Amino acid sequence: MKLLTLNCHSWQEENQLAKIRYLAETIKENSYDVIALQEVSQLIKSELATENLKTDNFGLLLLKELEKLGIKEYQLVWDAAHIGYDIYEEGLAILTKHPIVQQESFFISQSEDVSFWKARKIVKVVISYQSKEISFYSCHLGWWNDEEEPFKQQADRIMKDITSTKLSILMGDFNNNAYIRNEGYDYLIQQGLYDTYDLAKEKDSGITVKGKIAGWDENMQDLRIDLILMNQPLKTASSRVIFNGVNYNVISDHFGVEVVLDI
Repeated sequence: MKLLTLNCHSWQEENQLAKIRYLAETIKENSYDVIALQEVSQLIKSELATENLKTDNFGLLLLKELEKLGIKEYQLVWDAAHIGYDIYEEGLAILTKHPIVQQESFFISQSEDVSFWKARKIVKVVISYQSKEISFYSCHLGWWNDEEEPFKQQADRIMKDITSTKLSILMGDFNNNAYIRNEGYDYLIQQGLYDTYDLAKEKDSGITVKGKIAGWDENMQDLRIDLILMNQPLKTASSRVIFNGVNYNVISDHFGVEVVLDI
């Protein structure tokens, strides 16, 4: 099983449409089973294309680019988490080419006011894969030391949704550097989650952010904050950073993570 997670930084990028096309071409080339995306935005003022997707929704445009390439098997699940930059409905998405058994979204933040930029949601799908049901979560969490919306509570809310009997895979931007001890990353591992990066037979540096980006305005370090975690220690063939200028062009202020699981 091949997975991809990416914080898209959507509509904050130069040449955004070209980068959407490039992402679609990469998806076609690699044929990912499940793709988790964060910061997937649409303008508040845009017209509705479906029940909740507007015509300029980043995920919807990505689907259309895939269709132009002859790739029509992906399904998109999206929901808004909060208002971004006063003009966008910013959310999360999951794309998969496998049957969706269940889909939902739920708040993990204390605030459920979408006008508050720190409001956080999870988008979840359960897919059928080789006669098994697997739960996937697209995650965009807050910061460890945030007094208004503490990371620990958000992590606890996610863990309440996870059962030990069903394989659950958490993908996304966790906003906690895996290189820093006794903060959010360690807390997740202490809850019984396994990092596919640690399990991978083949891996690179794992770095997904270099320097200053939105939310890390004072950052001068290399960060590993985009992760793929599991509640079971599955064999992991590889983990590599993608869209970093080495493995494919840069298309966001985050690099992506691609993982191959032996399922």
